[in-house]
Amino acid sequence: MKKGIHPEYQLAMVHCACGNNFETRATVGKINVEICSNCHPYFTGKQNLVDTAGRIEKYMEKYNLTESDLKQ
Repeated sequence: MKKGIHPEYQLAMVHCACGNNFETRATVGKINVEICSNCHPYFTGKQNLVDTAGRIEKYMEKYNLTESDLKQ
């Protein structure tokens, strides 16, 4: 490998929107994510509605739905 062209590999803190924090190694010091293995439906086995900028609320208001209507 050539010297001086590769970024420094360091400890990085990962912050998830669900509140989970963990350490990993990366080329940046801080990583913010919306979904991690602690809250992702594939790993938890639960169906969670992931809302980005209120899109789910807008959809539910537009079609006059409740959360129980979506589970049917």
